[in-house]
Amino acid sequence: MINARNRQALLDWIAAGHFADMAWMTETVRLERRLHPGSMLDAVESVIVLGMPYQVSDGLPRSGSPAQGMIAAYAQGDDYHDVMKKKLRAFCRSLQSHADHGTPDQRIYVDTAPVLEHALAEAGGLGWLGKHSLSIDRQYGSWFMLGEVFTTAILPVDSPVSAHCGTCTACINQCPTAAIVAPMTVDARRCISWLTIEFKGFIPEDLRPLMGLHIYGCDDCQSCCPWNDHACIADRYFLETREENILPTLASLLCLDDTGFRQRFKKSPIKRTGREAFVRNVCIAAGNTHDNQLYAPLRLLLTDDSAIVRAHAAWALVRVANHGQQTELLACLQQALALEAQPQVRGELLSAYKYRSFS
Repeated sequence: MINARNRQALLDWIAAGHFADMAWMTETVRLERRLHPGSMLDAVESVIVLGMPYQVSDGLPRSGSPAQGMIAAYAQGDDYHDVMKKKLRAFCRSLQSHADHGTPDQRIYVDTAPVLEHALAEAGGLGWLGKHSLSIDRQYGSWFMLGEVFTTAILPVDSPVSAHCGTCTACINQCPTAAIVAPMTVDARRCISWLTIEFKGFIPEDLRPLMGLHIYGCDDCQSCCPWNDHACIADRYFLETREENILPTLASLLCLDDTGFRQRFKKSPIKRTGREAFVRNVCIAAGNTHDNQLYAPLRLLLTDDSAIVRAHAAWALVRVANHGQQTELLACLQQALALEAQPQVRGELLSAYKYRSFS
């Protein structure tokens, strides 16, 4: 099911350390399952790979509007894990009812198991692996999520799809952090999607300006893909966007406490990241706006319960403050330093103080 090229690509990706802190990618059992998907279900005969298109809203943050953040299109609605699993369960019931000999055993997966899903999508003819490492379909471009059904039913085999990226390198050139280090090879340590979703720690300072206004995920490599310029509109979208998640105002997100975060992102994939990492992301976006209207909410976050939030708030605060606030800002940072015990936050505060002292 997985060809030699895709197997070797996975091994090379791990050997290069591109998995960042996702150590589970290197675990022997999980790695073997990715390389040999037949191990995912006893007596498996077929793997069905399905794509679920999602709605893509138009536009970038509007000039003259309050500072806004950018959420990846797939995350602007309900959690795709829940939505797609429900649809796959219904699909499996239909498959069972049409079985000729007995009831087939089945397992469904939606980004929740060691499945090399893009390689399976390529093998099953659903889409080829683009240079940004996402699957591309001639009709729908790359705006779709993948899910898999492993079954003991014997089904007709589809032919693999061939690649049609040609010499185009738009996605590689567009990546803000240069995370696409080679065609079909993404270094997760630099990828905005990994930084804003999977990574829970202190984001390296050199990457923060490159993250722009991205607060959850990143669509830059897809937005510039020529195949998405003429992607078809689906008959129905099961991941319809929520208006409040299309370019949300940063000021409102900076003010979210734990309860407010859970309420705001109920049934959203964003809830999986947690309030701490999400507000950290919002702080970085706020700093990148240089918008003085965000000074007050950022200043309040210097006393947040989370060390990670305090650190990134300090980084952002000095970037949105105007010159008239210089004296007050430096006093604020000195006060925060006097109260701060966490070494890494102290380092951020000192760096912020020096940044404004000499600017």
